[in-house]
Amino acid sequence: MRETTTPENSTRPSDQPVRGAEEEVAPVAHSTERAEKPAVLFVCVKNGGKSQMAAGLMRQDLAAAGLEGAVVVSSAGTRPGSKVHALSTEVLAEIGADIAGETPTQLTPEAMREAGHVVIIGAEAEVEPLEGVEIERWEVDEPSSRGIEGRERMELVRDDIHLRVRELRERLLG
Repeated sequence: MRETTTPENSTRPSDQPVRGAEEEVAPVAHSTERAEKPAVLFVCVKNGGKSQMAAGLMRQDLAAAGLEGAVVVSSAGTRPGSKVHALSTEVLAEIGADIAGETPTQLTPEAMREAGHVVIIGAEAEVEPLEGVEIERWEVDEPSSRGIEGRERMELVRDDIHLRVRELRERLLG
């Protein structure tokens, strides 16, 4: 059960109403799907590369473990581009993950609340915290800082994200 900290610094289960000094505040409503299984929202600036890769890798990892659909997976960008990066799509396809049909999506507070767990990938995306939403940041390898570009760069980024996705899957599913 998700815990929510109230302004009075007390902790109550989120399915219990919280009474303020003058009014009752209802809990945040979540979809039935959210209540039944964990969810994660991967975020980067353009939602065309790293966050799309993370979402695709999480879906592929879940399917390979026989857990397809066990985690609700989505991605978004703080300033989404117009398409998914072609090289990201190619290096994921090499290992069996398909993101070819994905399109960049704008990050919204509603998407963050729906997921409940947000992973910001890289140092560039800025995301305002929301009460009741767990946010973590992954400082992923940036091979271009070492002069590595193109396909090799994207493969190294993919492999770094993949290791982190596997660890996150374990945390979400126990």
